[in-house]
Amino acid sequence: MGLFSTIMSKIFGHAEAATPSTSAAPAATAPAAAPVDVDAVLSDLASKAGQPLNYKTSIVDLLKLLGLDSSLQSRKELAGELHYSGSTDDTATMNVWLIKQVYAELAKNGGKVPADWTH
Repeated sequence: MGLFSTIMSKIFGHAEAATPSTSAAPAATAPAAAPVDVDAVLSDLASKAGQPLNYKTSIVDLLKLLGLDSSLQSRKELAGELHYSGSTDDTATMNVWLIKQVYAELAKNGGKVPADWTH
């Protein structure tokens, strides 16, 4: 499983754990799941983090918030997964691209993400 899949699992899994099951209906007849409110999930995690983390604009802080490896090597792997075409040696540019791309990908995969997080 790639790092982006792990990020998705942590955020979407946290949302599912916080939402009580309302019925035991089989999945085939259950309505489509509502989008996961990424901001609400991350705000909840941040309130329990014990340190200020700027997860809205920092890929390093987002990874820390989720309990994931935020090392440069890890971020370079994530950049590869998400098809970053710039130089991974320009870490500032890569990091800015990564945080926006992660939120854009979460939105494409069922996450409700504030519009200003992806631009």
